[in-house]
Amino acid sequence: MEFKLKFIILMLGILLTGLTAGLCFTWANAVTPGIGRLENISFLKAFQAMNRAIINGGFMLVFFGPVILLFLNTYLFRNSSISFWLFLAAAILFFVGIGLVTIFGNVPLNELLDTSNLESLSKIELQQLRNKFEEPWNRLHTIRTLASFSAFVLLIIGMLYTK
Repeated sequence: MEFKLKFIILMLGILLTGLTAGLCFTWANAVTPGIGRLENISFLKAFQAMNRAIINGGFMLVFFGPVILLFLNTYLFRNSSISFWLFLAAAILFFVGIGLVTIFGNVPLNELLDTSNLESLSKIELQQLRNKFEEPWNRLHTIRTLASFSAFVLLIIGMLYTK
């Protein structure tokens, strides 16, 4: 029974981490470059709409579920030396690179954009808002993309060493 629980938690952690990595990769390689081509008001409105739409139960589970699962996974495999260290590295990388970067980096930028009444801003103010938002948000998102992908790879390698 214990093996099945460990296996289920490991598979769920890998699955959710992989989904997060895929989401981050797609966002970085298709969404932001695509809307980055829009003029300021359209870019800001599109980002505002996407930020509002993405906050839902499914997203929260996929994006933040691994924070708990990966540390639990590390605990469950504490007696498996190589897997333990790989799982611990994945958990820390995900926690810092996804959890903390999102909460302390991307979310404040999202809130700045969300509270802006775009229709009331001048063209200069729209450009200033975009400048304040776009480059820092994309830089932080690159960190999230690399962290989630790296955590995913570490989990797969660690899985190969499990008993």
